Amino acid sequence: MAGDARTFEALFGSAPAVRARAPGRVNLIGEHTDYNGGYVLPMAIPQETRVELAPRDGREVRAWSANLPGGRIDSYVLGEERRGRGWLDYVQGVTVVLAGDGHALRGFDVAFRSDVPLGSGLSSSAALEVSLLRGLREAYGLRLDDVALALAGQRAEAGFVGAPVGVMDQLASSLADARSALFIDTRTLAHERIPLPPAVELVVISSGVSHAHAGGDYRVRRAECERAADLLGVNQLRDLSPADVPRAMSLPEPLGRRVRHVVLENARVLEAVEALRRGDVPGLGALLDASHASQRDDYEVSVPEIDLLVDLARAERDVVGARLTGGGFGGSIVALARAGSGAGVAARVVEAYARRSGRAGRVLVPRG
Repeated sequence: MAGDARTFEALFGSAPAVRARAPGRVNLIGEHTDYNGGYVLPMAIPQETRVELAPRDGREVRAWSANLPGGRIDSYVLGEERRGRGWLDYVQGVTVVLAGDGHALRGFDVAFRSDVPLGSGLSSSAALEVSLLRGLREAYGLRLDDVALALAGQRAEAGFVGAPVGVMDQLASSLADARSALFIDTRTLAHERIPLPPAVELVVISSGVSHAHAGGDYRVRRAECERAADLLGVNQLRDLSPADVPRAMSLPEPLGRRVRHVVLENARVLEAVEALRRGDVPGLGALLDASHASQRDDYEVSVPEIDLLVDLARAERDVVGARLTGGGFGGSIVALARAGSGAGVAARVVEAYARRSGRAGRVLVPRG
């Protein structure tokens, strides 16, 4: 971090007063359930966003990111935030939400460094928001517990940036660790860490196909769920059970299939929690496989490159299950592999993927 501090001082003319960090996340199972009030089961990954921050006089915010070319410092004035400034909107969104909640801020200088890959379904935006909020909490003594901090990040992204995300990403970045699955009820915000069985390890591979949540098909899927809930007379699809699926299938296409995915995915998360508690590795793997099929066929958020990665992973004898993770339309896969086999599995899958797709996949977990 000494090198980071020297860079900060060169950029802003003073040393950082506060350092904070937050991890990206991988979702083990429970996709597109969070904005429907359902259950999710994410974990932290080793990749993280780091923040250095120093309060300053006045109301100007100056922000820099090591991940952007050119080394430009962007700035804005607190109380005068305006959308449409690219990555800076995530910073602006955080200060808008904090001000709206009555938290007093002065200006500040902030520098970001991140190795959470953008557009890979691993919550790079949530890691930025949570790391910034942690830094501001420390710098200004804000009264925010870890759940309230996550909710502030989600509101910044959904309300200011305009990406209609649920609360899973920020809760995972704020609360999860890398050896336990974080079981979250996104309606009540109840959460529990459940350790992975020692017999397995995670493999996470990026497809090299980027996605964006601020528009496009992700937004369409959320609107379809809201319409289906309205037609079925419930507040959210969380209010339905598997017994309601036949009734849902009478809805106009494709709403029935969207409902079927969400309802059965919620059931799969609950089954996965029990499988984790029992140490039932084959059962857990089968749930991951079923989740991917549902995302591909009923929710239609997979793409050919992701399907290829999943198939290649499943062909490995040490893999017990694999699925698309994240919002879809690109991004990454998560696989469960026998303990000690993950690095070899990942290397072989990426090599075969490059040969068959012409794309360069990237092994994110296990970290080399």
